[in-house]
Amino acid sequence: MARVLVVEDDADEAETRVRDLRRQGYSASSVDTGAEALRAHQHSDLVLLDLDLPDIDGLEVCRMIRAAGDKPIISVTARDTELDRVLALQAGADDCVVTSCGLREMTARIEAVLRRSHPQSDPARTISLDPLHIDVGTREARLHGEPVNLTGKEFELLHILAANPESVISRKELMSRVWDTDWADSSRTIDTHVSSLRAKLGASRWIITVRGVGYRMGRG
Repeated sequence: MARVLVVEDDADEAETRVRDLRRQGYSASSVDTGAEALRAHQHSDLVLLDLDLPDIDGLEVCRMIRAAGDKPIISVTARDTELDRVLALQAGADDCVVTSCGLREMTARIEAVLRRSHPQSDPARTISLDPLHIDVGTREARLHGEPVNLTGKEFELLHILAANPESVISRKELMSRVWDTDWADSSRTIDTHVSSLRAKLGASRWIITVRGVGYRMGRG
């Protein structure tokens, strides 16, 4: 799961980008200043850098991140001019998009930059927890070679847990990433889907409840 750092001083815009990226399967977090970006970028796989920052010029932040290594950077600017794109690329950005860029285009550009930057480390399209196999491309799950009939939300829930088999995923994060809703909106939705998943997988041990926290992937 690629880690994307969103550098954006507009709180609403940052929240929207982080939420959208998480729904696309990325691990996303945000900071709102250039100084924070210079500290936090080391823990990310790609930086989505807005060039209009309150403390340090965004182009300078881009140069400093680039000087520190080969971290993939996509600059974001409100001005769609050739000069702005040229300046961003000269500062070290791998790509440049406008603020109004749609989610599909943004996701495609992120994937393209990550492919170019890490050509040998594309994320696995199949997750194997023998005898359970999850095909991310076709959104299919098979248990002992037999297909498991899952709804869209059940597949997303299973995928998130299986992609992080050693981690406990909080209920709040699962609700945010799978249902795009706040913790308080539906306290029983996640329990219902977990119960259904366990029934379809034929064993409660596939999904382990961590009391007071959330869930983690187990073994059937």
